[in-house]
Amino acid sequence: MSAIMQKEGFEYSFDTSACESCAGKCCTGESGYIYVSKIEIKSIAKLLNLDVREFVQDYLFKKMYKYSIKEKQNGDSFECTFYDSITNGCTIYEARPLQCRTFPFWDYYKTRLEQLKLECPGIRDKELTNV
Repeated sequence: MSAIMQKEGFEYSFDTSACESCAGKCCTGESGYIYVSKIEIKSIAKLLNLDVREFVQDYLFKKMYKYSIKEKQNGDSFECTFYDSITNGCTIYEARPLQCRTFPFWDYYKTRLEQLKLECPGIRDKELTNV
């Protein structure tokens, strides 16, 4: 069953049912940064039954003054270290960072809708979902 998500200020909506068949395009592709806050670090470490220091050492790297989740390379693509290509899902879904929870409603995409549509098959033109 599909659930259409909308967010005020965005000219598109998101059909969550597309995640079932998309092969994790938002978790794979070009290399990038998946920033985590101190609270998120503690939450993910707890979910994984790891000491915070151990979690930081094994799964994060520092970029300037922030921490980002490490990636793993798969052919020409990069994947979040917590993306599971077999189940097509996130292994830390319950504690995933805000950056992941708010996708695809990022300010970056407000002026890059065509780029977002290429990345995410769940994007719908807002006027089509308000019919």
